[in-house]
Amino acid sequence: MTRNPYEELPQLPTFSLTSTDFSDGQILPPAQVGRGYGGRDLSPQLTWNGFPAATRSFALTAYDPDAPTAAGFWHWAVANVPVSVTGLATGAEPPAGSLSLRNDGGVRDYIGAAPPRGHGPHHYWFAVHAVDVPTLKLSSHSSPSALGFQLFRHAIARATLVGTFEAPLD
Repeated sequence: MTRNPYEELPQLPTFSLTSTDFSDGQILPPAQVGRGYGGRDLSPQLTWNGFPAATRSFALTAYDPDAPTAAGFWHWAVANVPVSVTGLATGAEPPAGSLSLRNDGGVRDYIGAAPPRGHGPHHYWFAVHAVDVPTLKLSSHSSPSALGFQLFRHAIARATLVGTFEAPLD
């Protein structure tokens, strides 16, 4: 498996994150793949539990550290998810009150797996971050990296689930 993009950050307690769409370490189904590869660009179903009692909100992210850039590729970033929300259906809109940030594709939605053909398997790190404040200091113009900076100071636990995808050569 690829390098864990969170290994260089302070270690945090973990909690449970599961999906009915794929299992940890498994290939992403077509729904979570980009349209250019016959996919549907739908965010996966996610359920999380076991987070710390001090949690006041969540942030959801999807990141590909294998992208051929110096900064990887952010596929999804949603902040200020209410603490009462502990799951999302496949393709669900972000919950009311949350803040969707522009991903590296330039849109405020989930963008599916779409690595360059012949680049090998990519690993998509879906994470739910338990946050110690109800809202992070971000604006609609903030980037996923700005979210990461806020999470460095406010995340109190993190759950991850990794899916893979390799573009066909044809």
